[in-house]
Amino acid sequence: MYIRIMTMATLLAANMHLSAQDLEKNYKDTSSGNPISGSVFCADPTALDYKGRLYVYGSNDHQEFIKNGKKGSNTYGAIKSIVVFSTDDMVNWTFHGTIDVGKLCSSWGWRFGNSWAPSVTWRTTADGKEEFFLYFANGASNVGVLKANSPLGPWKSPLSKPMIDGDTPGVSPCKWCFDPGVVIDNNGVGWVTFGGGARNENSSKSTNLQPNNACIIKLEDDMIHLDSKAIKIPAPYHFEANEMNIINGKYVYIYCTHFGAHDMWETYDKRGSYSAPGGGVMCYMVGDDPMHPEDWEYKGEFGPHPGTSGNNHSHLHKFQGEYYHIYHSGALLEAMKSAKATNGGDYRSICVNKATVNEETQKINRVTLNNSGVSAIKNLDPYALQQAETMATCGGVMYEDFRNVEPNTKVSSLSNDASENMYVKMKAGAWTMVRNASFGDEGARSFMFRIQGTGKLEIRFRKFDDPVAEMEFSADDWEDKVISVDPAVFKGKRNLYFVFTEAKKVQFDAWNFSHEDASGIVPIRIAEGEPKALFDLNGHRLTDGTPYRGVVIEQYQDASGKMRSRKRVSADPVH
Repeated sequence: MYIRIMTMATLLAANMHLSAQDLEKNYKDTSSGNPISGSVFCADPTALDYKGRLYVYGSNDHQEFIKNGKKGSNTYGAIKSIVVFSTDDMVNWTFHGTIDVGKLCSSWGWRFGNSWAPSVTWRTTADGKEEFFLYFANGASNVGVLKANSPLGPWKSPLSKPMIDGDTPGVSPCKWCFDPGVVIDNNGVGWVTFGGGARNENSSKSTNLQPNNACIIKLEDDMIHLDSKAIKIPAPYHFEANEMNIINGKYVYIYCTHFGAHDMWETYDKRGSYSAPGGGVMCYMVGDDPMHPEDWEYKGEFGPHPGTSGNNHSHLHKFQGEYYHIYHSGALLEAMKSAKATNGGDYRSICVNKATVNEETQKINRVTLNNSGVSAIKNLDPYALQQAETMATCGGVMYEDFRNVEPNTKVSSLSNDASENMYVKMKAGAWTMVRNASFGDEGARSFMFRIQGTGKLEIRFRKFDDPVAEMEFSADDWEDKVISVDPAVFKGKRNLYFVFTEAKKVQFDAWNFSHEDASGIVPIRIAEGEPKALFDLNGHRLTDGTPYRGVVIEQYQDASGKMRSRKRVSADPVH
């Protein structure tokens, strides 16, 4: 039988704690929503929503940041993986690690080079099977595809080569065969937009106004083979960043304009009342039939250039009834440079601002970009099991401090497939923060945290305030520590700071509060050989008859009687 190790909290009116200069600096402000991560550089966002969570994927700029020793310029050449985050409240984001595209596409041989600018979608087939598809730019040469049965994998490359390249019928003379944007229309048909580059000097059909580099292609039912030749979209001043939406039955194509001369506007017969767009801005077109270029209508620009990054790439997504403009900027890098933490250039971060869309007319209003971001759409539940990788911001935690329990994991790349068993390595002075934890009127009476190592943890409501609870701990292996807390203090809605004032080989995995007293908590007991207890990513128990795909938290009892837990990806429904 497993017995939790109980550690009594000392609740103090005034405590000795790290001074301001000893607490690790945060480069994302504690009150800001943007960027979504204060610790990971990522760009070229795309998104899907699944079972109440929004999953955001992006180019792994941080892979090159680490390879370059956290300095120098981002040339994108070392990016061979894709970063994954998710949220259910739009302000606290869970880092799931990376999808190691280079490893998954090793069968391509010399044909694989990079993984940039992903685009994702998913569907339920006629026989009830859920399928997830991720398309990516293999440099500027071609487009590849990955497939999975959950938003976090395990992913595989269903083809031993790119899906689209320069030899695909209809593509030539597209300058850059990259930046895919996928959509499944109301008839269940899959489409991929792609292409880029300014005017192609070797083609008489390419001009500054119409570079002739924007393409769309129809997919077969399996979503990994092509069912048509590529058709050109007459997108004025097109450059890159292709995305596609279906809004009220219409195809809405989004792209970024080039930085060259925006001349010849008066010759464009579909310009309507719109002025010529600026350079590096997001524009859109609306059409009824992707196979007929003449059906596309230009509708103007809506997404400004972020100003702090070299390029512009965004994704429009409707989640929980609201539209969001998901894009990248240099906000995190600029903050780090101001603090002289790096001299790097063009390492980008994903941001989110609200978008206003008239679904009846498909009009997208001009988006306002700022670091404030968006408001929470729900409170965080502190009584559900929360992952340590879930945070609004942090200090002293960067990409390489997110670890994976799997053996032989490389710190520089994580080399994992949408990480299982993720946790956070904490050093003295490091901290994480979540926003809007709602304790209710009853308040919490105990706190559990899953930890390994030796140290001291303080819980604070503000970064430099005295702690409202603190505890010393020591564990050679993963253990669940439980302490008593004061319900008169832990009530209402609070931001929570988990500050490690002392730390030796500390690894932080998960936490939650309870209405029960620490001495009264009865742990789940599972005899060896019995089925394991399973929980979803939000800590909700998965019982018999509950279908679920994705990351599950598996709790079990080892041979010595200790309760253990780990995260794994369930590719098939859990029953």
